[in-house]
Amino acid sequence: MRGSVAIVGVGLAGCGEAPGWSETEIAAAAAKNALADAQLTSRDVDGLVVASTNIFMPGLSLAEHLGIHPRFTDSTMVGGSSFVGHLIPAALALQAGLCDVVLVAYGSNQRTGVGRAEAGKYKAALDPQPFEHPYKPFNPPSSYALAAARHMHQYGTTRAQLAEVAVAARKWAQLNPEAFSRDPLTVDEVLGSRMISDPLTVRDCCLVTDGGGAFVLVRADRAKDVAKQPAYLLGAGSAHWHRQISSMPDLTVTAATESGMRAYAMAGLKPSDVDVIELYDAFTINTILFLEDLGFCRKGEGGAFVSGGRIAPGGELPVNTNGGGLSCVHPGMYGIFTIIESVRQLRGECGDRQIKDVRIALAHGNGGVLSSQITALFGTRETL
Repeated sequence: MRGSVAIVGVGLAGCGEAPGWSETEIAAAAAKNALADAQLTSRDVDGLVVASTNIFMPGLSLAEHLGIHPRFTDSTMVGGSSFVGHLIPAALALQAGLCDVVLVAYGSNQRTGVGRAEAGKYKAALDPQPFEHPYKPFNPPSSYALAAARHMHQYGTTRAQLAEVAVAARKWAQLNPEAFSRDPLTVDEVLGSRMISDPLTVRDCCLVTDGGGAFVLVRADRAKDVAKQPAYLLGAGSAHWHRQISSMPDLTVTAATESGMRAYAMAGLKPSDVDVIELYDAFTINTILFLEDLGFCRKGEGGAFVSGGRIAPGGELPVNTNGGGLSCVHPGMYGIFTIIESVRQLRGECGDRQIKDVRIALAHGNGGVLSSQITALFGTRETL
């Protein structure tokens, strides 16, 4: 699969607040922007991949809205990691000749449309989790708080180190005019903000926004003819070990240990080869866990590793350069935005936040409560 397909178009829509827009309309707007970026139209699309927590049969709905008659459709749903995972079946479908142009799209109006209380009731009805709900957890924060508390207990990680993750994300967001939260943020302000689920404060938790994203995937031979730099898929891997946090084998070790290993093996790369990292940072503990599990530091050293501005602008390891889910955008599921920022960095399109000479980018998706982990590596033409 290495280098056999490439992303040739990316697009965003409605990020932040999009009052009056439905989820399908936001996804469609992002799709049109991605197609325009690839210099294609909906008439060119014969493969469609989409996931949603609220739209019934989302593939059918989006195809109808865009006037697409796809030969290949996939609506696999494994939470926020879904869109990183969609790379694998999309690439296989392209390789098999089942289709020629695959559109992957997502849209959500979680901030202005669904409402937090209504969304919580919907999720509880859809996924009762009978072994946990009697204890009335405030999920998803309570589940991630368990992982954070265990990491603190086991390895001495501090709340201040968690706060460093949020501060680094905000500093990247301040360089991104598309980011939703760009006000200055300090470690003390993170620590002093409202507690949501001990030890996580509101600033340790991701945003609640509207927004949509999309990307266009084609075979490598077709990617040679596009005007912009294609982002070639070099490797991808997925893994999941549990659904509920109470079934997680070890609260400090995620299945990213497996997904990352598989992606590196396919790409023929190692962590030191990666120039920019885009992680699913729904909570500050995520960034620490994934940096450990993906091999950028040893297990238990993540807290110290992110300290001192190492992952912030000007630091030695650029992480979540758009501001991430903590400061840029988080419309229910964030995974697709890790891919879009990876592509933009590889193209050199990120303005003040652009990392110099990016050749390899890593995008990592997280679904459920540290459940589904999916890793992808992208490269420029020079990496093939």
